[in-house]
Amino acid sequence: MPLYLSKFSYTAETWARLADNPEDRRTAAQTYIEAVGGRLHGFWYAFGAHDGYTLWEAPDNVSMAAVTLALSAGGALSSLETTVLLTVDETIEALRRVDEVKYRPPGT
Repeated sequence: MPLYLSKFSYTAETWARLADNPEDRRTAAQTYIEAVGGRLHGFWYAFGAHDGYTLWEAPDNVSMAAVTLALSAGGALSSLETTVLLTVDETIEALRRVDEVKYRPPGT
């Protein structure tokens, strides 16, 4: 199954609710991804541009999109970005297929 890396930030209101009632959000994240047949591999909070990161596994892009759309629509996040991760083998296969594309830079 494909892996996905998500970067998210909470709204100020969400942080205030968590400060009043601390909870382990890994449990909720696990429930969301399992609803589409996936698995949560990790959940981390961070300092910096994003409040946290998750590593998910989902059956396909549509399943992962369903999870990210539900999270985005929920109102607790101020941002959510999800990246499909490629294995080394997938990347090597893509590199082998580059010549099939016949890319032409602008103006050439």
